[in-house]
Amino acid sequence: MPFPSYAEYEVLIYGLAESYPQQIKSSTLRLFTTSARTARLEGELEFSNGLRLSVREFIDFITDQIRDYSYAVFRGDEKIRWYDPQPHPENSTLASTFPHHRHEPPDIKHNRKPAPGITFHAPNLPTLITDCEELGREDIKS
Repeated sequence: MPFPSYAEYEVLIYGLAESYPQQIKSSTLRLFTTSARTARLEGELEFSNGLRLSVREFIDFITDQIRDYSYAVFRGDEKIRWYDPQPHPENSTLASTFPHHRHEPPDIKHNRKPAPGITFHAPNLPTLITDCEELGREDIKS
């Protein structure tokens, strides 16, 4: 599937609450143009399970890709997971999703795991929403 156009990405972003009514409680996500063909996405999604996802993306619609991103998941004020594309070629366990990975407890700064579904070439929000939903289910089991 090709990367969405600016207009298609806008429809995706501003339609998330309607697309995921059981999961998303509120959204402050906003898409801002930074040039004729680039944009940044900033804001948060608040989930019905109490989690909050902070989103930052820089999107290049000329090359049809996300140039950079930062995603962080919070439970209250505690950061419980974050995703980033900082390469760690020395860590062979991350090769399957290189350079994309996530950090999670214990030792959240150094505990890195592969991040399936996170990419520069497609919207990441559906994967992140699913991840937050699964994290919420894990909270209920604990």
